[in-house]
Amino acid sequence: MKKEQREQVETVLGYQFANAERLEHALTHRSHRQSSEAVDNERLEFLGDRVLGLVASEQLCRLFPHWDAGKLSKGLARLVSASSIHTAAMRLDLGAYLRLGPGEEKTGGREKRRLLADAYEAIVGAIYLDAGLAEASAFLHRTLIDPMLSGQSEPLERSDHKSALQEWLQQHALGIAEYRIHKESGPDHQKTFEVEVWHGGRKLASSEGRSKKEAEQEAARQALEILHTSEAIA
Repeated sequence: MKKEQREQVETVLGYQFANAERLEHALTHRSHRQSSEAVDNERLEFLGDRVLGLVASEQLCRLFPHWDAGKLSKGLARLVSASSIHTAAMRLDLGAYLRLGPGEEKTGGREKRRLLADAYEAIVGAIYLDAGLAEASAFLHRTLIDPMLSGQSEPLERSDHKSALQEWLQQHALGIAEYRIHKESGPDHQKTFEVEVWHGGRKLASSEGRSKKEAEQEAARQALEILHTSEAIA
């Protein structure tokens, strides 16, 4: 990565790396690797995911001292969902800086939700290794946690979108929704699931997640949003 581009990325991130290679690794997708010895962002993404979970969990415990473990778990799931991480990555325009192989470049890798979310978490991991938990936490608060908490339109603990979708369908006497796994990809330790939600022979929405549950929840959220919009127009 050229110095000018690195400085541009660091300005966007609001953090200057002591070790510039960490930033380069965080933005390198495995499709870009030139050899088996080259470094991509998967290990950093693994670390960043754990740092995000810790920092977000601590913040929820501080903000909501009366919540029980169930509410905290639901709030955490929503705060660190693939959707919220993708939104943070989009705000930073990370897609413009990804280092991709020709195949991913041709198939729109710079706009793929999973690639952007992975790159964001890899940057968290890179900052953690570069400067420690305090700097990683500051980055997370600035780019994801604070915007997410300030922009909530409904309480964090009410994050069960599948239940909300089913309640809406029942209220309109429309039966139940069906969730179908459309595709599984990635290695066993880092699988990605694409789930579709169907109703009455029609696909309402689809989404990806690191688990079936996460993908189902996001698909349900999107389906419910579509139904609400259709109802308002009607």
